[in-house]
This record gives sequence, C-alpha cells and structure tokens, in this order.
Amino acid sequence: MSFLDQLNAWLADPNRWSWTDKAGVPYRTLEHLRFSLLALAIAAVLTIPAALWLAHYRRGAFLASSAVNIGRAIPSFGLIILFWFLASRWELDTTFWPLLLALVALAMPPLFTNTYAGVVTLEQETIDAARGTGYREWQIMLRLELPLASPVILAGARVAFLQLIATVAIGAIVNDGGGLGRYIVDGFAVGAQGYGAIFAGGLAAVLLALVCDGAFALITRVATPRGLALQNARRD
Repeated sequence: MSFLDQLNAWLADPNRWSWTDKAGVPYRTLEHLRFSLLALAIAAVLTIPAALWLAHYRRGAFLASSAVNIGRAIPSFGLIILFWFLASRWELDTTFWPLLLALVALAMPPLFTNTYAGVVTLEQETIDAARGTGYREWQIMLRLELPLASPVILAGARVAFLQLIATVAIGAIVNDGGGLGRYIVDGFAVGAQGYGAIFAGGLAAVLLALVCDGAFALITRVATPRGLALQNARRD
C-alpha cells in the first residue's frame, strides 16, 4: 500500500473525527490542549507572583538569569522519564502525573524570566510617580507593573506554550495519552504500514502549534494596555 493510500485509509476511519473516541482527531486535539493549558496555568500560578514580587523589590536577579539557562538545559524527554519512574515507584497514575509535572517544569523558566525582565525594565520614574501619589507597594505591583509588563509576560507564555505543544506529543512515548503524538508513536510501532498515521499526526501537531501561536498573538494584542500599545507604535 502506498503512502497516500495509507493516509486515505487513515482519514477514512469512521472514528477518526469523533470527539469521544480515542482514535478521533478532535479527541486527541482536546487532550493535547488540556495537558498544555493545565500545565501553563499551574506554571503561571507558581512563577508569575514570585517573579513579580522579586522584580518589584529588585531581588533574585541571579535566580532570573539562572532560569534562562535552566530552561535551555532541561531535556524534556528526560524529565518525562524521570517523573514516570518516580510515579511508578510511588504508585501514582503514570498516564497523567509524569507528563503534567514535566510540562509544568518546562513552562516555568520562560514565565519567570519574562515576568522578571518585564518588570525590572519599566521606567523607574513611572514607579516613583505612582508611589508619590500614594499607591501602596502591592497596588504598584498589581495595577501598574503587572499591566505594563503584560506584553513581555505574554511573550514568555507564548514561548512556553509552544514548547508544551511540542512536548505533549513526545509524552505519547511513555503513556497512553500524548494527544496528537499518539498517532506518531502508534505509526512508528507498526513500521512501514504506519507512515500515513505518522504524517497525519505530525501535520496535525504542526497545525495546532500554528493556530495556538496565532491565538497568543491576538491575546497579546488585546491584553496590551492601549497607552502602551500607542507608545510602542510610535517607537516602531
């Protein structure tokens, strides 16, 4: 059977477009997004408040710079294997926790670094003016620094989320999930007869990453304060 025949047969599977069957592309797409969004949300809760506080008081510069190097050095597949091993030793659900913990660990460095950098690069005169008008420190952080740094923070979230989209697919190697990566892993498992599934799974993962990247660009545009957007437009 040729590659195109394999691809046509794969696409013609009656369960391929099911939202509830594990063979369905919609089912696997939602699974892919669920893992990615959950990991991003947990990583954001763990890192953004801490980075905001440290940046406001100009502390933790070494931690922020180290986070960049850690983010570059972490091997995603190695993390998944490590957490899978620990989960199996502690009799936890190996189909969920290893992948989720690895994803959270991968998303934390860019979120922390961008939040820190976004706050410390703000003009000090703006902060001092807010302080002079009676703003308390927590009000400066939440009402001034966080909104003004939001484009940089969202840029970090965008990078992190695209990493998560790619890593979820790898997760299919060690558990039954893995979203769209499930098709790639299963395709390789059957050898030459699985080329259609491998191609379809890879293409679906790429399209999902492009759609998510576009969605983040739109979110960044909408979330950027109007005054800051106008200021950036003048500079450009």
